[in-house]
Amino acid sequence: MIYDLHTHSTASDGTLTPTQLVERATAAGVKVLALTDHDTLDGIPEGMVEARRQGIRMVPGVEVSVTWGGRVIHVVGLGIDPDCEQLRAGLMSLREFRSWRAIEIARQLEKAGIPGAYEGAKALSGGHLIARTHFARFLVGQGIVKELKSVFKHYLVRGRPGYVAGNWAELGEAVSWIKQAGGQAVVAHPARYRFTHSKLQRLLGEFREAGGEGMEVVSGSHNREDALAMARHAKQSGLLASAGSDYHGPDHTWVELGRIPELPSGIAPIWNEWPAFVS
Repeated sequence: MIYDLHTHSTASDGTLTPTQLVERATAAGVKVLALTDHDTLDGIPEGMVEARRQGIRMVPGVEVSVTWGGRVIHVVGLGIDPDCEQLRAGLMSLREFRSWRAIEIARQLEKAGIPGAYEGAKALSGGHLIARTHFARFLVGQGIVKELKSVFKHYLVRGRPGYVAGNWAELGEAVSWIKQAGGQAVVAHPARYRFTHSKLQRLLGEFREAGGEGMEVVSGSHNREDALAMARHAKQSGLLASAGSDYHGPDHTWVELGRIPELPSGIAPIWNEWPAFVS
């Protein structure tokens, strides 16, 4: 069974529609796929229809933006009820901030001599929420930067043109929304934050106290050493292990759907007590 529990579609900052995402996942041999778009549930209905057609299991999910310890982190919700009013209201507040942030990012880029960024990013978003990735694609398309990875380093991080500080959900707030929707909360790609051992343990401790259940041990942005280290953190913190590619589309050539290592031995997968899947 291949599980991929962290993916994105055009409903947020992915480049494949939910239908195309499910089709690609099926071709890659994925049997259980979670669609976890940033701060939106809009892609789930389409994805669920295609998953039933393809004969794979779609886990409805979301990736919630959180501010913790002065940093932006992400919390994935798995198995959520997309109709939960508390979750939908919380995500709406985050999308309202995203709308304001997009205008402010464009204003900052224009001050730096790059006009038309808002219109360009909006066009690339396809009418959905505008993310930093859409600005990155715009800058690459304009020939200002050669590749996506370079954009964030030179334009969209603290101290660079285009940086706008986040104003996201609190950790306990995000976990509460997910739990009220009947889901399991998971810390996304924890090694990517490059926290010290003690700071990461503090995050995971507060997360578990708030009702969080898991953490991504295997991720598209984790190497083998990261995965082994995150497995130790999961055991120490009493958290279940999740695995997801954080797939955004074919243009992110460094990661592919379902092409992630197996979980290290000795840790409990988050899907252990899920109902059995029969194709």
